[in-house]
Amino acid sequence: MFNYAVRRILQSIPILFVVLTLVFVVVRVLPGDPVVAALGDYASQEAVNALREKMGLNAPLWRQYLGFLGDLVRGDFGTSLVNGYPVGAQIRKVIPYTLELTLSAILFGYVFGIPMGISAAVRRNSFVDYFNRVFSLVGLSVPAFYLGVLLMYVFSIKLMWFPVVGGGELTDLKDNLRHLFLPALTLGLIMTAYVTRMTRSSLLEILREDYVRTARSKGLTRRVVLYRHALRNALIPIVALGGLYAVVLIGSSVMVEIVFSRPGLGKLMVGAIKQRDYTTLQSVMVFYAFIVVVINLLTDLVYGLIDPRIKYD
Repeated sequence: MFNYAVRRILQSIPILFVVLTLVFVVVRVLPGDPVVAALGDYASQEAVNALREKMGLNAPLWRQYLGFLGDLVRGDFGTSLVNGYPVGAQIRKVIPYTLELTLSAILFGYVFGIPMGISAAVRRNSFVDYFNRVFSLVGLSVPAFYLGVLLMYVFSIKLMWFPVVGGGELTDLKDNLRHLFLPALTLGLIMTAYVTRMTRSSLLEILREDYVRTARSKGLTRRVVLYRHALRNALIPIVALGGLYAVVLIGSSVMVEIVFSRPGLGKLMVGAIKQRDYTTLQSVMVFYAFIVVVINLLTDLVYGLIDPRIKYD
């Protein structure tokens, strides 16, 4: 397991390098001139040339790329073209909101999705099974932003149980949880639908295997067969789904942060796109890329914990 973990971590390094290269290229092929966007359409040519020289945009592309990697190694994310604040400080301020939203949604999805999937599999073609299948179908069909608006209308406007907008104070646990609940519920319900559907299908397939029938024939209780023999093998595709959907959640969190006017990387990125803040956009995309690579790495490591037979090939 240790060798598998070390090799998987080392394999993630070139993957991260490729992703950072793609971020560098994508930001530079976007339409619009970041210098003109920062100074305005009526800026003088002298001012445009001076800012372009300051940003290093007059240098060859390969030199810009080396400078980009060098700044990342030093932890320098540059300065916003719009407000003049360091981008790193802005990211550090909002990234806890994005992480707590994503992790809460994943936790919500697993805590409720796995039991619902198990109950649907062991009670196949019963009312419980039909209810869980309909719930998962609805959850897969409803867009995150629309579900967020519905939850906001019911729980914030009609019942007035939770705040309408904002992210709350991180230092005030109660206030933070009240602002987090509805956005996390929005993404968590969709995550629950995915996990429920995958748990049901995976567990039904495992329950048909010969070793499960053998365990039953030995007189083992239904609970032991289900949780010790069947569920552990069924968890591998469920964990794979979690790693895959965690990436989708990060993308969906952009819309949820906009709907709930919640601070986060998504809202920061959308603002940078609207204002053509070249430096901020590039840095936020780097953080998103890093989070995605780390999530995939953690997913692979969890594989090894669930099934020790998995080895790096």
